[in-house]
Amino acid sequence: MRLWTPEGAAGTRPLIVMGHGGGQHKKAPDILSLARRFVTECDFAVVAVDVPNHGDRPVDEKYNRVATENQARVAAGEELAPLIAAFQALVARQTVPEWQTVLDAVQQLDHVGAGPLGYWGVSLGCGLGVPFVAAEPRVRAAVLGLGGSLASGADAARITAPVEFLVQWDDERVPRDQSLALFDAFASADKTLHANPGKHGDLPAFELDSSLRFFSRHLA
Repeated sequence: MRLWTPEGAAGTRPLIVMGHGGGQHKKAPDILSLARRFVTECDFAVVAVDVPNHGDRPVDEKYNRVATENQARVAAGEELAPLIAAFQALVARQTVPEWQTVLDAVQQLDHVGAGPLGYWGVSLGCGLGVPFVAAEPRVRAAVLGLGGSLASGADAARITAPVEFLVQWDDERVPRDQSLALFDAFASADKTLHANPGKHGDLPAFELDSSLRFFSRHLA
């Protein structure tokens, strides 16, 4: 776990849980950069946890085996998106209770407290974040994206908190119709779709500015 708080922080403040992307970790450059902005520009606290088989986590042979099998299946001509969705659903069964335990511990700290909670996560961070937000009533707002409905549609239908959802129009990993179906599945009356041209890894920097404004409106 990695926790960031403003210098000299005292008292309760909003907390953002950040979910990293596939192949990344809790101290990846994009996580560090955005966490720093939440802390310095918004006076929020931020927590991030390594997903199994990422960062400082030990190797889990079960997940390694599934990933290797999926690579072989894609090489044999199977579609990538359903395999990603099934793998994320498997991992979410472990990460959701782990993240809830981390949240319980962090909110016991005097300089964090039980303040408003937000979630930010795209790609793998979306695939694991949707079931987390659906299961966690403390989350008051979420920025999600670069994910689809194959694994997450039923969980999205349980989410009523405000959502900002990010789509890359030419995403080569998540079919556009699946991304739009996931957005449509969110039960929130306050949800916005941000669609930009480009592939999966081409998320524009200005969408990070939008994330800060979104959480400032709903959590500050």
